[in-house]
Amino acid sequence: MARAGTAGGRAGRSTSGRIGRIGGGLVGWLVVVEFTSGVLQGYYVPLLTDLARHLGIHDADVNWLEAAQLMLSAIAVPVLAKLGDLHGHRRVLLVSAVVTAVASLALAVAPTFPLFLAAWAVQGCYVAWLPLQVALIHARSRGVPDPAARTRRATGVIVAALQAGAIGGALAGGQLGGALDLTVVLLVPALLVVGVCVVIALRVPESEGRTSGEVDTGGAVLLSLVLLVVTGGLTLVRLDGDAAWPWLVTALGVLLVVPFVRFELRRPDPLVDFRVLRSPSMWPVQLTAALFGVSVLGAQGPLSTFARTDPAVYGYGLGLSTSAVSIVIGGYVVSMLAGAAGFSRVSALTSPRTTLIGAATLTGTGYLLLVPFHGSLAQVLGAMVVAGLGSGALVAAIPAAAAAAAVPGRTAVATGLTNTTKVLGGTFASAAFALALASDVPTLADGTEGTAGSLSGYVTVWVICGVTALLAAVALLVVPRLAFSDPLPGPVA
Repeated sequence: MARAGTAGGRAGRSTSGRIGRIGGGLVGWLVVVEFTSGVLQGYYVPLLTDLARHLGIHDADVNWLEAAQLMLSAIAVPVLAKLGDLHGHRRVLLVSAVVTAVASLALAVAPTFPLFLAAWAVQGCYVAWLPLQVALIHARSRGVPDPAARTRRATGVIVAALQAGAIGGALAGGQLGGALDLTVVLLVPALLVVGVCVVIALRVPESEGRTSGEVDTGGAVLLSLVLLVVTGGLTLVRLDGDAAWPWLVTALGVLLVVPFVRFELRRPDPLVDFRVLRSPSMWPVQLTAALFGVSVLGAQGPLSTFARTDPAVYGYGLGLSTSAVSIVIGGYVVSMLAGAAGFSRVSALTSPRTTLIGAATLTGTGYLLLVPFHGSLAQVLGAMVVAGLGSGALVAAIPAAAAAAAVPGRTAVATGLTNTTKVLGGTFASAAFALALASDVPTLADGTEGTAGSLSGYVTVWVICGVTALLAAVALLVVPRLAFSDPLPGPVA
């Protein structure tokens, strides 16, 4: 009995110690990694106008930075996640961090826009950090009581770190941008990523177990081709919009989606699994994610450049400094946090479906309010808070809705697809917004062409963001009323 008791005590202490190592050890270091990811997402937004002047480009061309990075991330996330399953999540996490560090350092010294654009796109590898970290947490949670709950709690911690990093990054970028040389300002996030590489190399353990299979190389190539042809066609439209052939190139890229989908449907382990869309509860969620990506991923750049536009010169804009813009961006992100935090409570009072519809409606309303109300900081900030509350709720709601609508055994695929469709929506929107802002370029009093985006372009951006969000709400109306809700308990026999 004494020996059994000792063994039991050792087992209990071992389990407790492992829980402690997961919570205070691995998750503690992953918080550092994901906080830095958040910094990268928020840091550059207040600096976009400064970057445009530094690179000698039009404000409208800033949107090509977002389009390029989103395009790469749409491909990188599923590829790197699969490589992590095959070769080790910590190993792939470290490689992606090193690549991100090199790209971030290149941003600080890139002398031309094409080089800066290439480095900016490659920096987008950091979007794969979160799914790789969740996989690490899941692997390390095996053998402890209630591993699924443990994984959810730990994931919630690192997602909170991501959101905190986005707020801190926006505020830091704005404040430092107004006080230091731009090259020095751009070095700050690069040094943070170098620190992340050290943390991963020295403190993050490798996951155990490997899956069989291979990366869907053909799917990755076809998806890359679709994105390159579409965005390339839109770039050509920007250069020669009066000709018909750039539009034909863009249309060709859209048509290439058909062979891509057919190829993926034939694959046993596809890069993007379109089979999950067959459920009547699933396709509206994925459509919502794509439409939501238009605003949540495509509209922050135009918001930043509009806020920096001088109304004394152009007749519109807010004329804010770099540091003041960071407060606007920070307010938007804080409202997103509030929306995400309130999602579960509102869902409990109503239903997940109703909450999704309400969140999409709020997002659309916020952006449409900007059409008549953009003449002062208070008006813009008020509209963005409304949009942020809805957007934050959608960020929390869409993956959960996809998981609830998925057939058994396809939950991870369904939730992963929401990220892919959201990024694709943001990619196309960023490219389209660049075209809108470059149209009707304002002319200054001395007859020279201004560097600001056109007012008609900004209005177009807000209308597109508002209408797509409202279309998402309409799409969700066709979802069965009890979709995404927990099943009611049946009668007891």
